[in-house]
Amino acid sequence: MRAIAGLWRWRHNPLRRATDLAEAWVALVAVLLIVVVAPIIGVATGSLAQGALMQSVQEQHKNRREVPATVVRKLAQPPLDSDPETSTARDAHSRVVANWKAPDGAHRTGRVLSSLTTPHPGDRFMLWVDGTGQVVGRPLDDATATTHAALAGFGTAAAAAGLVEGARRLIVWRMVRRRYDRWDRAWDKAGPDWGRTGTGS
Repeated sequence: MRAIAGLWRWRHNPLRRATDLAEAWVALVAVLLIVVVAPIIGVATGSLAQGALMQSVQEQHKNRREVPATVVRKLAQPPLDSDPETSTARDAHSRVVANWKAPDGAHRTGRVLSSLTTPHPGDRFMLWVDGTGQVVGRPLDDATATTHAALAGFGTAAAAAGLVEGARRLIVWRMVRRRYDRWDRAWDKAGPDWGRTGTGS
């Protein structure tokens, strides 16, 4: 990482300028923030996400039930997406009209996606519903929740590290611009007399 390259200015060097020392401090602080603080932020974010997702998993498992459904009739399939990158999971399922019984005992009928490849009237398949019998998605499982939390933590840590590195580069760029401006002003003062010392002119 480029921030580490600034640390060489810590050496005792008679040519070291105050700006070199300032750049070294900026580099050291950036390295410490990236190595220590960014992972802590990532772990904290991952832990918070894990807690929220696990609570969602518990609520979903509490409020959703898998019930058997019976095919009434098959519905016409929409045309398949020719682009495999944009095709969805619905292309692998069959659209049917089905009957099912809600957890509260009410009978429901509706259009749903079934896992059957060639559904016929009377075929049975499993369907996830909420407490009122409305069709819902499969509840989130613990492994998926943990994976999502880990990805959230890693992404946050990477974003924090990128933000620190971006700030370091901006600060160093401003310092270099200021140094060049000082050099230009010094050159403007010394430039007209450059090479004339001792010539008697």
